[in-house]
Amino acid sequence: MKILRFALIGLIFALSSCENSANQNGYLLKSLGNINTLQVIIENDLWNGEVGEEIRSYFAAPVDGLPQDEPLFSMNQMPPSTYTDFARKYRTFLHVSIGDSTGVAIKTNPYAKPQTGAFIVGKDAEDIKRLLEKNYQQIITAFKASEIKEKQRRIKISLKKTDSLKKHFGVSLRVPSAYRTALANEDFIWYRKALKSGETNIIVYEVPLGLIRSDSTSVADIIKIRDSIGGDYMPVEEGGRFITEAAYAPYIFKTNIDGHFAYETKGIWEVKTQFMGGPFINYAVRDSVNNRYLIIEGFVYAPATGKRDLQFELEAILRSLKFE
Repeated sequence: MKILRFALIGLIFALSSCENSANQNGYLLKSLGNINTLQVIIENDLWNGEVGEEIRSYFAAPVDGLPQDEPLFSMNQMPPSTYTDFARKYRTFLHVSIGDSTGVAIKTNPYAKPQTGAFIVGKDAEDIKRLLEKNYQQIITAFKASEIKEKQRRIKISLKKTDSLKKHFGVSLRVPSAYRTALANEDFIWYRKALKSGETNIIVYEVPLGLIRSDSTSVADIIKIRDSIGGDYMPVEEGGRFITEAAYAPYIFKTNIDGHFAYETKGIWEVKTQFMGGPFINYAVRDSVNNRYLIIEGFVYAPATGKRDLQFELEAILRSLKFE
């Protein structure tokens, strides 16, 4: 028994030595963490003071286009003294500290892979707050890009066949196999996934290029299109209609998908007579070669459920669009 016990101890020691040796030789451990979870490495006194408030105001700000306030990231704080070994495997982190120098650095795979970390060093609390105010948008953009990429990697593990997209619209999407086809013809494609309470949906269609005009009228044009075409195709009880909620002003941004200019619109949809509603994210992707805007949209119906991560999954799917 003693010989067996010593053998086991020796094996554990050997494995630990191999892992340490691998790390020293540039081998990176696999990262972990839930999507949209951010580790904040900062001393407790800074976290509980004005610096922590500044961090929360940026990285826990409400997500655009959701019916209830939900934070951009779910944050976990830990002091630097505990940020060692296993703790360094988390996929996204913000490391804030006081030092002799001043600066901000966004690094890829510093301790694990895939991983995105932002390091902020200031000479005092005021210096750190200034750096946060100046750089938070760049840091959030890097974190979000990293999370989209990770979500798309997870989606890719089990994909649905979407031959109808290529046949009717000349594009492909990486859609999880959990989605089923509700409708597919040359004018309109609709995928839906059942949830414990509700569902998520993806719709695809196209409109002539001239239907979305200049920047000053683009949001109005996009809403008019989605209320018209979406309202015609989405089945609801008589007297109801799938439309954009007028009480919530949609958010609109300019972006790029597969090398094509696109408008990104976020807002709330509703069916008034059925007291149904939820968030949507809509991309109008300019395809000048085919004289069209390809419209790809995801929307959520999930009463009494957090919608941030459901909407994020839809964004990751829609951003996987490829023109064949």
